[in-house]
Amino acid sequence: MTDFEFIFVLYALILGLSLVELLGGLGRALEYEFARDAEGKDDQFVIGWLTPLMAVFVMVDLMSFWMFAWTVRPLVNVSPQMLLGVMGFASAYYLAARLVFPSDPERFRNLDTHYFRVSRTIFGILIALVFVQWAYLLSLDEVREALLTPASVGLTLFFVAMMGAAMVFRNRHVQAVLLVALIVRYLVLYVLI
Repeated sequence: MTDFEFIFVLYALILGLSLVELLGGLGRALEYEFARDAEGKDDQFVIGWLTPLMAVFVMVDLMSFWMFAWTVRPLVNVSPQMLLGVMGFASAYYLAARLVFPSDPERFRNLDTHYFRVSRTIFGILIALVFVQWAYLLSLDEVREALLTPASVGLTLFFVAMMGAAMVFRNRHVQAVLLVALIVRYLVLYVLI
């Protein structure tokens, strides 16, 4: 077993649980919506667009960090610091994923209300993870020069700025546009290129 395989098991486990958390949250919300529909309740439950868009964004962001791990695999060495770093990084990701959907959606008439309660925290965690990733990469002589290109720095700053804007602007339409733009950014970078 290589050092990467040893560490990746922990990373993959926690990131996999993050995906399960997102899908489980969506499942709970859909179940609740279907139950309210079947009961013919007057007070309709609405999932809305923002929480599902956040879930998709967190999924594709998570995919990027999974790809990142594969990219740096030759540079990974087993050490207590590396294990703590990987555990902390992936655990922060799990926390962000856990917050996307509420545990009990029945407390909300509209999940957009939940979205506005947690979105700043989720974006804050994801921005912090970008800075942690960059700090790690800049500490590696092997990748520092390739990382510090105008395109790489510019794309990262634009990405962080979009997430920062989502933390500031509280309008549903602006949020939806920013989330779609963030998702499209990933699809262009990781699927089309």
